[in-house]
Amino acid sequence: MHDIKWIRDNSEAFDRALARRGLPGEAKRLAAIDERRRAAIQKAEAALARRNAASREIGAAKKDKDEARAQALMVEVAKLKDEIPALEAEAKAAGDELDQVLAGIPNLPLAEVPDGRDETGNVEHHKFGARRNYAFAPKQHFELGEALGQMDFEVAAKLSGARFVVLKRGLARMERALGQFMLDLHTGEHGYTEVVPPILVRDDAMFGTAQLPKFKDDQFSVYAGMAGQGLADTANAVPFWLIPTAEVPLTNLVRESIVDEAELPMRLTACTPCFRAEAGAAGRDTRGMIRQHQFTKVELVSITAPEQSKIEHERMLACAEEVLRRLDLHYRVVTLCAGDMGFASQKTYDIEVWLPGQKAFREISSCSVCGDFQARRMNARCRPKGGAPRFMHTLNGSGVAVGRALIAVMETYQQDGGAIAVPEVLQNYMGGVKVIDKS
Repeated sequence: MHDIKWIRDNSEAFDRALARRGLPGEAKRLAAIDERRRAAIQKAEAALARRNAASREIGAAKKDKDEARAQALMVEVAKLKDEIPALEAEAKAAGDELDQVLAGIPNLPLAEVPDGRDETGNVEHHKFGARRNYAFAPKQHFELGEALGQMDFEVAAKLSGARFVVLKRGLARMERALGQFMLDLHTGEHGYTEVVPPILVRDDAMFGTAQLPKFKDDQFSVYAGMAGQGLADTANAVPFWLIPTAEVPLTNLVRESIVDEAELPMRLTACTPCFRAEAGAAGRDTRGMIRQHQFTKVELVSITAPEQSKIEHERMLACAEEVLRRLDLHYRVVTLCAGDMGFASQKTYDIEVWLPGQKAFREISSCSVCGDFQARRMNARCRPKGGAPRFMHTLNGSGVAVGRALIAVMETYQQDGGAIAVPEVLQNYMGGVKVIDKS
């Protein structure tokens, strides 16, 4: 959400920033709506003030026994009483229109974000490790998992449809191990507080982190029926949303609150199932676990004072990178261009892990700084010592996507014959198991 006063005062800068995202200017339209809103508010306030003054004058007129003036004033008061609701409704309608337009406008990119309209404009930041050499042709993760009898897409389709998977035995244990390893690293060494949040949230929480209203079609909704009417009565049901990422509940922990700045930065982490409809991904990654409707992810969220957020962004990236370094996975970090960033982001780093079977880098983490964009939508503020409350800054990142980490480990650590070596850092989490094979 944007500050309309800032937009009025910086209309050219606002439109230039939107143009970097490949979007048309909106400052003129927003200013016109805001002018209507403010004019309607002024009219309503003036009418209310006049009604109150006229009401007081009635008493004075009656005290002076000026019945004609008292009667005229009563007629005026009655007329104003009828007009004021319409003026207030006009102001509210303009305010709602302004909020609706603002809610659909993405965050503005920081100056250092590279220009570009799509992923071709992203800029490589750095790499870690190198591609491994194999004495055989590396297979993709789904080929390995199906050959091991531990990754079943056919059964999952019978249960739930496409883009689901059933993991078994060693691979199921490795996915659990990866999540535990990441949480232990982030809480034990990186200073994050572990949280177990709800995975069902209401509209306000999804709006706060900007999944709604623009990305409604990418979400899964469920319904709690009205009392005594049953779950099938969706017309009168209260909607809930399955979280697309733990960013939603973690960031909303500070919604509608004022936090003492001495308590910041606040660093939170959670390992949760996540759900995405993938409405815009038809035909992409239809085989395997790359793009699933349900997946597990360790999320990192930071809440900071405005002055801390850029430094925190670099720190969060380093925390996510450390997961892949401990797993000894080859990866690169790219800075997303303005046109490829997420809706709420001011600046985003993507970590892309190398998949030998695919012979490609694929995203495994995305770390974003959002400035006060989400805080305004949540009305989340912080209070400096001796100062007035101000909007805090929010950041989020994957620390990392557990399913994609499983894919990367499988493809990187595969052996001739299809067994999977277990990275040393995971072996204690796997009960000492060093190799996953058919046994």
